[in-house]
Amino acid sequence: MSAKRPPPDPIAVLRGHRASVMDACFHSSRPLLFTGAADGELRVWDTVQHRTLSSTWAHGGASGVYSVATNSSIGDRVVSQGRDGTCKLWEVEESGLSRKPLLAFRTSAYHFCKLSLVKNPTVEVEKPEKDIDSEERGTLVSDGGSGNTSTTPIGGTFTNARQNIMVLAGEDSSQVEVWDLSVAKKLVCFPQCNVGSSAKQRGMCMAVQAFLPSESQGFLNILTGYEDGSMLWWDIRKTEVPVSSVNYHSEAVLSISIDGQCSGGISGAADNKLVMFTLNHQTGSCTIKKEITLERPGIASTSVRADNKIAATAGWDHRVRIYNYRKGNALAVLKYHSASCNAVSFTPDCKLMASCSEDTKVALWELYPPRIQQ
Repeated sequence: MSAKRPPPDPIAVLRGHRASVMDACFHSSRPLLFTGAADGELRVWDTVQHRTLSSTWAHGGASGVYSVATNSSIGDRVVSQGRDGTCKLWEVEESGLSRKPLLAFRTSAYHFCKLSLVKNPTVEVEKPEKDIDSEERGTLVSDGGSGNTSTTPIGGTFTNARQNIMVLAGEDSSQVEVWDLSVAKKLVCFPQCNVGSSAKQRGMCMAVQAFLPSESQGFLNILTGYEDGSMLWWDIRKTEVPVSSVNYHSEAVLSISIDGQCSGGISGAADNKLVMFTLNHQTGSCTIKKEITLERPGIASTSVRADNKIAATAGWDHRVRIYNYRKGNALAVLKYHSASCNAVSFTPDCKLMASCSEDTKVALWELYPPRIQQ
């Protein structure tokens, strides 16, 4: 965004939550937004009419909803994660959420790490285009609702037979667990405690991102961020040793978001750094593409839009920041929220972004929307 152009206002503000809104995610193909709040309420919003379709008390007591997630692989379903050590799978019906969850299972994980569903590539190749800085309404490269089918580990390999994979920090908070949502079964837990003291030295796992790069021959890859600022890249075929281990942050990594090619991403932490990185699948290396020093510390959430053009961060300083993902330069600072921002999320078709905050509000934004193809 040009320095002379003021930052935009939200196109809509969704009010209804009575507690801090902890997370938000869009349906893969329908105009629906899911949000979860610290008092345990899970809401479904109509993003066209800007109203609540339904709500339920998903996680009771003082535990609250910490994470909500959905993608095209699980279809008309959404997963909620509570601080009560449980995850629940909900059916999304025409009128909203199912009255009761399809599955409710105990992970016994009490922590601050949001779960991750599997990210599939949405951008196949980089094409020379007009840059987002030119103020052009960029062409959508690929619809995030499409792409490869996510896969499930069976007997040490991955097939397309089952698709409902969830990754989260484990009961032992230094470990990572891979679950099959269709049967509420834990499939893999790593690293094992007997491999040495390095896992304990890293501290709690604070961020996870599961993804399925085209170079992996159908095997799940996972990025994990830890209390000590380290980020590890894992291949499910060999969880004894990470593919790569880097330490880009001086404080706990709070968010990792993979890009549309599954060849890089962005990480935010409790320190004053935002890091854009690339993953080389041939050499198994992770390198910094751009390191941005922030005026104020604390990035609670990051998100890269499906077309790889822009990225967003949710800050403790009440600000949502927008960046050119390819170049790493700042485009806009969005100043609507009056309290710490907890999450940012883009629609798969790249037309909308949602931000949610401790101020109990959810804002919808239209930022550099894709150009309609003729």
